Amino acid sequence: MNTRIIARTVGLVIRIEAALLLLPAVVGMLYGEHETLYFLLTAVLALGLSILLTLKKPVSTVFYARDGLLIVALSWVAMSALGALPFFLSGEIPSFVDSFFETVSGFTTTGSSILTDVESLSRGMLFWRSFTHWIGGMGILVFALAVLPAAKGESRAMHILRAEMPGPSIDKLVPKVRTTALILYAVYFVMTVVEIVLLVLGGMDLFDSVVNSFGTAGTGGFSVRAESIGAYHSPYAEWVIGIFMLLFGINFNLYYLILLGKVGSALKSQELRWYLIIVALSTGAIALNTAHLFENAGDIIRAAFFQVSSIITTTGYASLNYDGWPAFSKMIIVFLTALGACAGSTGGGLKVSRLVMLVKAIGQEARSMIHPRAVKHIKFEGRPVSRETLDGVMVFFSAYVFLLLGSMLVVAFDGFDLVSTSTAVLTCVGNVGPGLGMVGPAGNFSEFSVLSKLVLSFDMLAGRLELFPMFILFAPGAWKRS
Repeated sequence: MNTRIIARTVGLVIRIEAALLLLPAVVGMLYGEHETLYFLLTAVLALGLSILLTLKKPVSTVFYARDGLLIVALSWVAMSALGALPFFLSGEIPSFVDSFFETVSGFTTTGSSILTDVESLSRGMLFWRSFTHWIGGMGILVFALAVLPAAKGESRAMHILRAEMPGPSIDKLVPKVRTTALILYAVYFVMTVVEIVLLVLGGMDLFDSVVNSFGTAGTGGFSVRAESIGAYHSPYAEWVIGIFMLLFGINFNLYYLILLGKVGSALKSQELRWYLIIVALSTGAIALNTAHLFENAGDIIRAAFFQVSSIITTTGYASLNYDGWPAFSKMIIVFLTALGACAGSTGGGLKVSRLVMLVKAIGQEARSMIHPRAVKHIKFEGRPVSRETLDGVMVFFSAYVFLLLGSMLVVAFDGFDLVSTSTAVLTCVGNVGPGLGMVGPAGNFSEFSVLSKLVLSFDMLAGRLELFPMFILFAPGAWKRS
């Protein structure tokens, strides 16, 4: 373990967070709110901590994969703890554990909330709460790779990029990792701006358009209204947000191909086809199952599509309280909660690519039982899938299940009903936001114990960082000096 490189990189990430905290401070000033002081105070504390962590320059430049994992895990924990301070110091969320839970939920783009009256928060706090979605969606370390000269070391940067970006594999779009990060953020920024403009053109005020676009882009789901997107009673806004949620759930590498004019290559993506087919089938099935709850076909399709788009992309916005839907539709919601979006997107969950490979692996195993001597390889995106990749998918799936079961056992000590307990854990690990029962679209996580909130906070971080960066924090071997 290269302690100085780890400390220095975490310090640089915290310095970026200190700068980003100035944005909600400006918003608070524009609205004449005294809470601005707490953003400035937190920024100063973050800057001071950053200076302390970056005082000593690394003696050795040797950098291992485990160092990348530790940097990512420690950076996310640190920026969540610091990001919670404005909520706590201002008294708008009096408990630090609750403030930490809310901030972790923001940065991990989960959208689970302990707030019972979100509309009582100041504008600056609401902006920061949603802005954490936008920061965490693409990843603050990806941003660091894009803008910091210290992040130019290619092998070092690639370890960080692989540890933070969601999906079973991450490849550079171009030879330099820093350029890859710049491309990713450029696409991310432009798509966010386009959504803001479309929402404003539809009659939504600028502040709400910005924060709702932050939640959509990061596939986070924090809303500034208690009734989420349903509070606007705007079919136009639901269609715009629903479509953009779907777009942000697509692998960003495909957008780069489109920019290069390789539209055909992008459309041939196997994961994209599965993703769109699952969305279409789920929307159709829910529409048929809930048709009796609506007055016309337009409302049926819009409601089904919005909820499917929101859940599969792990955004968590709601246009209505789907907790009242029939059991069949709710089971589809649970399936989509576990599944998640595409690899390389801002969405969480298991990822569609892993589902495709798991299904193909099962099919291959069945064929080998029928034809033991046949030699066949699994192909994904037109290329053979290596045994190493398949093993990685299997291990990830197993770890995912163990994390779910272990967390459910701990959270069950709170004594809540099975549906609420199980979907609370599932939605946090999957970075979705709302579950069912007491944590449904009309509920929140405020009633859970301190222990459960800490476990669920860990689950959100583990889910966003693909499990292992958080697991490695508890591995004694990871902390040994090289």
